[in-house]
Amino acid sequence: MSEKCNLCPRLCNAERDILRGSGFCGCGTNPVISRAALHMWEEPVISGSAGSGTIFFSGCTLGCAFCQNYAISSSLRGRAVTPEELAGIMRNLEKQGAHNISFVTGTQYVPAIIDALNIYRPAIPTVWNSGGYERVETVRQLADYIDIWLPDYKFALPDAAAKYAHARNYPETAMAAISLMCELSGENVIENGIMKRGVIVRHLVLPHNVRNSIAALRAIEKNLPKGTLVSIMSQYTPSGNISEFSELSRRLNRSEYDKVCAEADTLGIGGFMQELSSASEEYVPDFDLTEL
Repeated sequence: MSEKCNLCPRLCNAERDILRGSGFCGCGTNPVISRAALHMWEEPVISGSAGSGTIFFSGCTLGCAFCQNYAISSSLRGRAVTPEELAGIMRNLEKQGAHNISFVTGTQYVPAIIDALNIYRPAIPTVWNSGGYERVETVRQLADYIDIWLPDYKFALPDAAAKYAHARNYPETAMAAISLMCELSGENVIENGIMKRGVIVRHLVLPHNVRNSIAALRAIEKNLPKGTLVSIMSQYTPSGNISEFSELSRRLNRSEYDKVCAEADTLGIGGFMQELSSASEEYVPDFDLTEL
């Protein structure tokens, strides 16, 4: 039996069965998972000392050309699981001592993830780790299930969004979704250095795209509640499908990153800033069906 899907802003109205779909993401309704394991490379309040229990889903509704997880975002590499199996994976990560359960790029599987959380609700926080390209209606579906929202705000310039992700409406669409996440979450709750509830907005700085990054920070300062935590990331490493984009063929340089961080200081934006040394392929996990 197939279903029609309009979970993401692309509004494909796609036919989807358990394993495949005709929409932009190509995904079926059962989640495909490439890795589920403790992950130490998130923000300190997410990873803590024990790690975040991250579940990496294959496929993506955004499909950025430069995706650092391109090996799984551009394909259905991994194992399809039922909601019951997903519930078991969450339980196992919790038993391993994870600070939270983090769903990485799961928009295309929202109904199954909700089903899994209805089967087993962890005693630790749940994290929605996404590219920010969400429908507000889908965010509302998740409202009773997610404790921590960890969206990207990738593009503030429509031309950049269209060029790299074929999503010209990304700036206003993602901002509407993130604004709702902030409303649903309320004030951040951090106990003993670990986030229990709240929002962190991520922004990856791309080479030759400082103008987009500065515009993104200004949009965040203008539209989101004062004090919203922002993680400004310098970890870009040339990867994905960037053959058409020569400007993305190198890593970020110090001058570019410093300009973006200086703008954050001027705007009074607080949060997290990475060292340029984080731009390394060693921080991209092996999508080897770990724990599956």
